Amino acid sequence: MNLAFPPHPAATLPVAGSDLRFPVRRVFCVGRNYADHAREMGAMDQADGREPPFFFTKPGDAVVGGEGELRVTYPPLTRNLHHEVEMIVALGAGGANVTVDAANGLIFGYAVGLDLTRRDIQAKAKEKGHPWDMGKGFDQSAVAGAISPVSASGHPASGRIWLAVNGEVRQDGDLSAMMWKVADIIANLSTMVRLEAGDLIYTGTPAGVGPIVPGDLLEGGVDGVGTLCARIV
Repeated sequence: MNLAFPPHPAATLPVAGSDLRFPVRRVFCVGRNYADHAREMGAMDQADGREPPFFFTKPGDAVVGGEGELRVTYPPLTRNLHHEVEMIVALGAGGANVTVDAANGLIFGYAVGLDLTRRDIQAKAKEKGHPWDMGKGFDQSAVAGAISPVSASGHPASGRIWLAVNGEVRQDGDLSAMMWKVADIIANLSTMVRLEAGDLIYTGTPAGVGPIVPGDLLEGGVDGVGTLCARIV
């Protein structure tokens, strides 16, 4: 096969405790999966009763990640960039119409992530009924730490998830508060698209999202999974 130009390299993430790299395929995100965050975003119907989850995506090459202090560029065309700390599920196998009981068998590991959002662009899109893509799927909008393999982390269903900005804790929740649990998320998403190894799923954020500016240092973590450190530049 003769290609017009060399294919772009896939984004990869380090696997904690090894020299392996995890190749990223696609990035899926679950919206409003914590009731307290649903309330702060004004989605009371989601907060008062568990509705089917909804998903949005980010390009695979929007992923920026690794160990140590990451450097994330403040994106253009926004004056209201928000942080959202999340637990990431990294799939090591795929399938369609996966059952809840089989879902955990697809998981390679877990990581700490940031779903960065151009909130002003997203808000304007919502007002007009337009897609959110440019509010959510911009360059370096999917920040991720090293992946902790299941052999090390197990399948965390509870534990602290938190984020501090310049040393001040802004988000502080617990994985047990997720309205849709990891296995349910995988099973539901697999009815819409065929999942494959390399897919990342951002599982939602607790309350406390807010603006960040160049120079800010973001530090976050998920109990039993790991930590993440990123500087906005």
